[in-house]
Amino acid sequence: MSHNISAEGTGDRNRLVVPPSERDYRQGGLHARVVLVEYGDYQCPNCGELYTLIKTIQRQPDATFPEGNDLCFVFRQFPQPQIHPQAQKAAAAALAAGAQGQFWQMHEMLFSHQQELGNGYLVEYANNLGLDISQFLQDIFKKVYMDAVNEDIESGLCSGVTAAPALFINGIRYSDHWNIEQLMAAIITASN
Repeated sequence: MSHNISAEGTGDRNRLVVPPSERDYRQGGLHARVVLVEYGDYQCPNCGELYTLIKTIQRQPDATFPEGNDLCFVFRQFPQPQIHPQAQKAAAAALAAGAQGQFWQMHEMLFSHQQELGNGYLVEYANNLGLDISQFLQDIFKKVYMDAVNEDIESGLCSGVTAAPALFINGIRYSDHWNIEQLMAAIITASN
């Protein structure tokens, strides 16, 4: 991967070009002291590891952060179908579930079953969440959410994202190791 390519329209490929907004699925408020934005792929093993790290950080007691656990987490779709053939459909499944108020529940299910993302499994997950299955299937097969997925991908590309996972902390690309100590340190630094 070449590091001298600048993202189109920006001089800095380590900054988040499209700030979090109401259109994003998020946990926490947009005005939190620390806003994490992940570009992720449901079939990517590294994204699965990051999913676990973020869940751990979200469960930290309030005392861990100087000003309490004031954290917002935004997940944007960045499927990489060339290496993860089920990723695109999994992204659509998350958004179709989101349309029925179950985005985060489906998000969790997809990351908990990364090796099981075929059509039958997606229907099973939707069923387990009590979704309207015919609506869910219609949304996926009519590619209702392709534009939303492509918008996420485009915003990622503009911010220099070339592969998932990519994480931004308060708009700055996180480039340290994917372990709890270093990620926590970066978050605590950002919260000061």
